[in-house]
Amino acid sequence: MSPPFGPNLVGLPSARLASADYAVAPSELRITGVREMNAPLFEMLGLSSDIAEASEALDKYMTAIFGLESQQWRDEAKKSGPCFRWSFVRLLLGWEHDSSSREAAVLKGWVHSRFGLPPAHHREKIAEVSDPFWQSYVADNMASGYHANSIYAQLDLLYEYVQWTMRNLAHPGQTHLRLYRGVDRSSEQIVRRERTKLLRVNSLSSFTTDRATADCFGSLVVSLQAPLTKILFANALLAFFPFRAEREVLLIGGDYPVTIEPPAA
Repeated sequence: MSPPFGPNLVGLPSARLASADYAVAPSELRITGVREMNAPLFEMLGLSSDIAEASEALDKYMTAIFGLESQQWRDEAKKSGPCFRWSFVRLLLGWEHDSSSREAAVLKGWVHSRFGLPPAHHREKIAEVSDPFWQSYVADNMASGYHANSIYAQLDLLYEYVQWTMRNLAHPGQTHLRLYRGVDRSSEQIVRRERTKLLRVNSLSSFTTDRATADCFGSLVVSLQAPLTKILFANALLAFFPFRAEREVLLIGGDYPVTIEPPAA
């Protein structure tokens, strides 16, 4: 991937994280200090018996630590009235509307900061840091309003929550999750290593766990086994998230072995 990899906060070389070898045989990832500094959240999660209870624990913890309110997740920021606080949910909703939005740039910036994986696409393909679309990504990411209220720290907690929930409630004992993505033209993203087809995924991309949903978004469907450690968000894991029908998963980028399938008849 280009622009070049950067440093990260998960203790493995970024090039290794982006490799197909890691996708096949992942090791556990932890963002430095997040669980240690937020032990009460994980104590609450340890008392949860299902996704609904775990979601409630995250809701209450985020409300207490970052001053968030559920109503603010749904309403637009207003020039008057109580102070509007940016939340991780607002970023996810912005991504739902447009994966090249300013909110999406902040999410990609978080991946770049924590995993060292820069975006290869934001509105258009990014080949190098001198590209105007790289500059647009940086400008969108650094827009001051989106970084209020420790937004990267919120995303750190979201990632660690998702990791805990998948390993303890949703997919115990698993290392991978089968994901699908509908595409119209796969050739630009497909690279080959010997006889294996690899999909080069942008720093953050949308997939689904539902094959029928993927069929609706392209003339071809790519299928891959995603390491749980590279999943930032799955809407099925947040009971309070407003959009859950498409079983969306946000996958952190890199090279992944894939199969390419025609749409279901």
